Amino acid sequence: MKTPRIPLFRFLMVWLLGATIASAADQQLLVAMLPKAKGNAYFLSCKEGADRAAAELGVELLFDGPTETNAAKQNEIVENWITYGVDVIAVAAENKEGLSTALRRAQRDGIPVVTYDADALPDARSFFVNQATPQGIGYKLMDEAARICGEEGEFAIITATLTAANQREWQRHVEARLAERYPKMKLVAVRPSDDLKDRAQSEATALMSAHPNLKLLMALCSPAVPGAAEAVKQSGKTGKVKVIGLGLPSENRRYVHEGVTEGVVLWNTVDLGYLAIQTAVGVARGTLKPGATTFDAGDLGQVEVAGDNVLLGEPFLFTADNIDDFDF
Repeated sequence: MKTPRIPLFRFLMVWLLGATIASAADQQLLVAMLPKAKGNAYFLSCKEGADRAAAELGVELLFDGPTETNAAKQNEIVENWITYGVDVIAVAAENKEGLSTALRRAQRDGIPVVTYDADALPDARSFFVNQATPQGIGYKLMDEAARICGEEGEFAIITATLTAANQREWQRHVEARLAERYPKMKLVAVRPSDDLKDRAQSEATALMSAHPNLKLLMALCSPAVPGAAEAVKQSGKTGKVKVIGLGLPSENRRYVHEGVTEGVVLWNTVDLGYLAIQTAVGVARGTLKPGATTFDAGDLGQVEVAGDNVLLGEPFLFTADNIDDFDF
């Protein structure tokens, strides 16, 4: 049994950890939410939904993470939360294997764990809030790339890091779809961007120089999509080298309208953050248990539960025709 928390101690610890409190009052549950990088626009949009869910459910939300992607820092934050005694943890794991040890310890100490966006090892959490199946994402990206390229030619991938579990899984399905459907297309390189737009821009510029016949850049992390698009634009290759990827509409709107970026594949990130907190609280309160096939997720209604995955839905393609309809 966890030692009861003292409200003043909670306030001081939260302040020292640099986290954000969703409610000033001492609520029934303290939910800790860990992004890969707390300054990343993708995760800030997740936090918007998380804040809304926390307010609806009457819980206290701590939102903290590394300033940049850093697996070791994620471990440190989880260890601090275990010592403090939060009630439940929702985490987007930068390194699946590396973070799972700390998450297992949290569970042994009576703190339920759910993951969102990027999974940990299955025994280190109760449920994974899955924004879309890895296969659905990989296939959607590859099918769009093939359509844009006329099903032939060279393309390259820019990812966040070579160790990011979700990105490795998406890439695996991209390559599987490529091998299955598109024999005249060739993946010539995969480059990391450290989840930074400037690094993605540099990598994209280098790729276009090294591969003069390159027809498309596929970005697997949100900062890399506008980074690759800016590289194409500055190189004067708009129309010759196309860009697609997983990203936020707000960060890519102008590139889509300029014809640099053909389309952006994603899901509603605000809804992902909302569903992550709904799921975390459901596990903590016992309203979501192993074996469930559906889950009542507040404003999202009944969502599907497939095994230990709580499913947000299928990926969505933002294009010039619809991107202005979305403000995240």
